[in-house]
Amino acid sequence: MADAPHTLHVDVVSAHESIYSGEARFVVLPGEAGELGIYPRHTPLITRVRPGAVRIVKEDGGEEFIFIAGGILEVQPTRVTVLSDTAIRGKDLDEQKANQARAEAEEALRNAKSEIDLAKAQSELAVAVAEMAALRRYLRKR
Repeated sequence: MADAPHTLHVDVVSAHESIYSGEARFVVLPGEAGELGIYPRHTPLITRVRPGAVRIVKEDGGEEFIFIAGGILEVQPTRVTVLSDTAIRGKDLDEQKANQARAEAEEALRNAKSEIDLAKAQSELAVAVAEMAALRRYLRKR
C-alpha cells in the first residue's frame, strides 16, 4: 500500500486548553482494560481512559508525555483525540504538588463519613497515584 498513512494526527485537549496537536507515528495510553497502542489505520474506537500517561511518538521519533486524569478517547484511522478534564505536559508535572495531592486524598479517605465521600477520596487518590507514576515515567525517559 504505497499511499497508506505513516502518521496519525493526535489532539490532547483539557477542559482549559489544547495540550498537544501534531502528527505521530504511535500513541500509547491507559485504556479501561489496559494499555492501548494506536498506530495509523487503527480501527475506529471510542472508549474511556483511566488516569495515567499518554506517550506520543512524534513524526521525528521524539516523544511527548502527557498526564491525563482520565477522559474519553476517540480513534479514527488517521486521527486520535483525547479529551480530559485535566491534562498536563510531562515537563509541567510537579512532584511536590503531586505528593501533596496524594497526601490530601489519603487524609480524605481516612476521614470519609459516607459512601460518596469514600468514592470521591478513592477517585482523587487514584488520580494522584497515576500522576506520580506518569512523573516517574517522564523523568526516566529524559
